[in-house]
Amino acid sequence: MEATDLPVNLLYWSLAAAPIIILLVLLVGLRWSATEAAPVGMFVAAAIALIAFESPWETVAVAGGKGIWDAIFILLVVWPALLLYRVGERAGAFNALREGIEKFSRNELFLVLAFGWVFASFLQGIAGFGVPIAVVAPLLLALGVRPIYAVGIPLIGHAWANMFGTLAVGWLATLQVVDLENPVETAFQNAIMLWVPAILAGFTIAWMYGKMPAIRNAWPMILIIAGVQGGLQLVLMLWDPILSTFLAASAALLLLYPLSLWSRYDQPDERITERPAMQEDDEEESEEAEEEREEAEEEPEPVMGLWMSLMPYAVLTVVTVVALAIPPIEEALETVEFGIPFPGTETGLGVENEAEDDFSPIAPLTHPGTFLLIGAAVGYVTYRSRGYYRRWEERAETEGIFSGLVGNATPASIAIVAFLITSALLDETGQIEVLAAGIAEVSPPVVFAFLANFIGVLGAFMTSSNTSSNILFAPLQQTVAGAEGLSEATIIAAQSTGGAVGNAIAPANVALGTGTVGASGKEGDVLRLTIPWAVATAVITGGLSILMLGITFL
Repeated sequence: MEATDLPVNLLYWSLAAAPIIILLVLLVGLRWSATEAAPVGMFVAAAIALIAFESPWETVAVAGGKGIWDAIFILLVVWPALLLYRVGERAGAFNALREGIEKFSRNELFLVLAFGWVFASFLQGIAGFGVPIAVVAPLLLALGVRPIYAVGIPLIGHAWANMFGTLAVGWLATLQVVDLENPVETAFQNAIMLWVPAILAGFTIAWMYGKMPAIRNAWPMILIIAGVQGGLQLVLMLWDPILSTFLAASAALLLLYPLSLWSRYDQPDERITERPAMQEDDEEESEEAEEEREEAEEEPEPVMGLWMSLMPYAVLTVVTVVALAIPPIEEALETVEFGIPFPGTETGLGVENEAEDDFSPIAPLTHPGTFLLIGAAVGYVTYRSRGYYRRWEERAETEGIFSGLVGNATPASIAIVAFLITSALLDETGQIEVLAAGIAEVSPPVVFAFLANFIGVLGAFMTSSNTSSNILFAPLQQTVAGAEGLSEATIIAAQSTGGAVGNAIAPANVALGTGTVGASGKEGDVLRLTIPWAVATAVITGGLSILMLGITFL
């Protein structure tokens, strides 16, 4: 995008910020559902684009088309993820999961951290694109975590792994849009900063589960896991950034077994009496929900073992690793891809967007939705051939696999489409450029260094993507860093860390999660969990950025 005559003043900055502010007020303040709030934000963004940013209807239409295409990519994760969940639920797999895991470890806090933080990070390391949320949220729900927390916990838990996860797609995209003076130093500083969301994720999830008593129980595990996640990633950054997060997250996952043998984590901690994240501790639980919980506590004997209940997810993991971590296979699979052509656009304020023959191409053979479908198909065939569906139907009331799929996925789909159209409108018409440029223009060097990661958060908030945030803002950050005499490596690292953190509060990601646990309409409640963490993490990262600038100039 080329922007030559964009007015960067208080009026235009306020207008550009209006869609975001309205979304936050509706979702968090007024507790509207994402299905209700997202279209309002979309229409506000379109109106401002047409009137204030002098965008012709053709530009708005192209932005809408790009937003829909971007949304299709995410929806191809949402629907297969829900199908995978329904395949297991219909066969009694989640009943078996609950029963089996209690034999493996009876410490709920350990299990919540294991799934919501460690396993979610592992999935982000190899798959990404919403898979950690779509897979882990239903698993946490099966463990007895309240739906809102089941979404919020993996959103926070996987955030640190976004930048160099999915085999460093965010890093590779950054290298395409900016010519870094010292890529190794930039990646190394980025790894240092990403330690902040990794550590805070562990402590925040423990706090969500059981406040200070939970932190007192979990702190050794948190420091060990975060030490491996952040420390190993830091070391590997000097060798190969592409594999750094995947290998670090895999090592942390393997550590769960020896940790589970520690007496501290193989039994419940009786000192944790308040557990707000767990369904049974919901003081406002409705009578209907209470009856359902009581029935769940009297569930019949499982029809399968623990490892069989996890089999579809094991298939998902193996297929993903084979397809994406072995270069010859990945290269062969990615030869099949397709995108949509879009014409060039321009606005009356001088914003020009080049025509694209192949916009955001989708490679169906390496798309996360394909891996989810394979996991669901293998799970269905296996469970059907072993008679699990019939046997579970004899023991418990069940409903068809597809009966709840449409009802859960449709509201989430509407919200995701509207959010992504809003994002495309802000990008295509120059509104997001005004937002970032306004912050840079009024900030002295030290203040800009502090705020650099907040710009990354803003980009991820709107696009639901660390990669897209860096594509949008890394060039701007590089330009301002040069003009202000700041370290390019530190500022780009801060931008990238902010992009990772912003994924925890991106409305489209939240809507994806609520859709997979049947909590559509509760997106504002999830944001009330994740926004404080994101703000605290960004503040600490900002302080670390200033400290690292000081070290750089010594």
